[in-house]
Amino acid sequence: MPDTPLLDLVHEPQDLKLLSIKEIKQVCDELRAETIDAVSVTGDHLGAGLGVVELTVALHYVFNTPHDRLIWDVGHQAYPHKILTGRRDRIRTLRQPGGLYGFTKRSESEFDPFGTAHSSTSISAGLGMAVARELRGEKRNVISVIGDGAMSGGMAYEAMNNAGSMDARLIVILNDNKMSIAPAVGALNAYLSRLLSSHTYRSLREIAKHFSKKLPRPVGEVARKAEEYGRGMVTGGTLFEELGFFYVGPVDGHNVDHLIPILNNVKDDETPGPVLIHVVTEKGKGYEPAESSSDKYHGVAKFNVVTGEQKRGASKAPSYTNVFADALIKEAERDEDIVAITAAMPSGTGIDKFAEAYPERAFDVGIAEQDELGLATGLAMQGMIPLIQAWAPFTPLRNFDQLRTYLCRHDCNAKIIGWALGLVNNSHGTTHHDLESIALYRVVPNLTVLTAFDDDQFRLAFDAAMSVDGPVVLLGQPEHYAPGADGLEKIALPPQDEFVIGRNQWARRGADFSLVTYGRALGYAWAAADRLEAEGIGAGLINVTSIKPFDEGIIEEAAGAARALLVVEEQSVLGGIGSAVAEIIAERGLE
Repeated sequence: MPDTPLLDLVHEPQDLKLLSIKEIKQVCDELRAETIDAVSVTGDHLGAGLGVVELTVALHYVFNTPHDRLIWDVGHQAYPHKILTGRRDRIRTLRQPGGLYGFTKRSESEFDPFGTAHSSTSISAGLGMAVARELRGEKRNVISVIGDGAMSGGMAYEAMNNAGSMDARLIVILNDNKMSIAPAVGALNAYLSRLLSSHTYRSLREIAKHFSKKLPRPVGEVARKAEEYGRGMVTGGTLFEELGFFYVGPVDGHNVDHLIPILNNVKDDETPGPVLIHVVTEKGKGYEPAESSSDKYHGVAKFNVVTGEQKRGASKAPSYTNVFADALIKEAERDEDIVAITAAMPSGTGIDKFAEAYPERAFDVGIAEQDELGLATGLAMQGMIPLIQAWAPFTPLRNFDQLRTYLCRHDCNAKIIGWALGLVNNSHGTTHHDLESIALYRVVPNLTVLTAFDDDQFRLAFDAAMSVDGPVVLLGQPEHYAPGADGLEKIALPPQDEFVIGRNQWARRGADFSLVTYGRALGYAWAAADRLEAEGIGAGLINVTSIKPFDEGIIEEAAGAARALLVVEEQSVLGGIGSAVAEIIAERGLE
């Protein structure tokens, strides 16, 4: 446990206001040490939180949270926030059963006004809260912190466009931890940011705008353009200005001497319109192993604080990631029309390996799943064969319109490899469970939906998917997201020479009843069948590998040979495989 004498005095954000700026700096050091130590025990997101330590302290020091609404986009940078807001005593239960949630969660704390787990949503939510404040005549600040790639999502720009047009009073903190917008950070820029955020400057600017309107139109237009051009050259904020935001920055996000005066300037300013403060930070800041890592320790296993060495256990789950990467590269060698697309997750999905072999044919669209499918549709319509690596809980949930209306209605030849089907390990929380995708995929026209239980079956399923001249989804569960299944190592599936779309597989026969299942759930069902067999009850097992089209014949066979059919799946009861089986039984009048 780190030595944290000042942090020990902070039980809620109001306690920070009793400290001097010098003491605030020490709190930042202690908070960073506490965050590192806590995540070393629990694992998972670290780098993003280390990058916003000073920003987190400054926000809580200046604003009156929770009355002022502080919204974190995504939420994986919120561990320092949790420590400061009364949850320090539970911080080492992060992502554990019964412990703290891995992101922000409304039911967990009044300091979490918005629940998150995916990106690009904070500005929309903040805008809604700001509009509600105005309608109710309340006085409170609303602050949305967005960054770490979330600005690549189109929803963020839609919200900014709306905020600018509504002239809503909203404070947006752009946490730029890749220096992707403007690298100019230092004393001069900090001084300019303080000046630009001050009431005096803003008053002068409003006077200038008003004066330019009184000038003859050509002269007034030149004056306005000159003012905007000057600000754009100094600060790089032209884009945000055009969206209707008052831009402040860039400012060093690790210097509280710079941050606190700027936040104080915008805190109680009643000038209409949204403000964007551009804060430049370093992901993994203050922990050498994170700073030197390529991903800045975005997500880690439990680790040794001194050495940074991570303690990863061996996984028993199928290694679909490597299988997919190898199969994709092999296909690309054969067919130069094959391209690969990912939405900000190249590493750990196989796309990174493909990109090493074929960099010009690999595309990372950022956290923009809608664009991912739109790009794939355009590529397919021009004869290319896009393979999309998709995170199953967010595809098709975040791009259903593009999937249904464009990719599939036009019967485009594209393949979606969906990771994390069903339940993911506990640490990722409810938002990352994929319990609805099969119900959604089943209603989409022209779409073939496949899944596989193990590596060998996945290879066959991939080959089958590539043989289809049309859209195909192949669902799997990569090893690093699997909670594990009892009995997995005991299963010996009947050998398969080919994967036939529209045909499912008897994994084992049983005279009394049959279990219908697929994917990882087959492991649970197999273990149950073993226990039943030991008690003299014969349970058959149908492994559903072709979800759409579904094998109706095997269900009719099973219904005629057994007293009952039971469906085991990690999906919604409404619309899942259970629904498909019930539909077949009803349509064919089976009993």
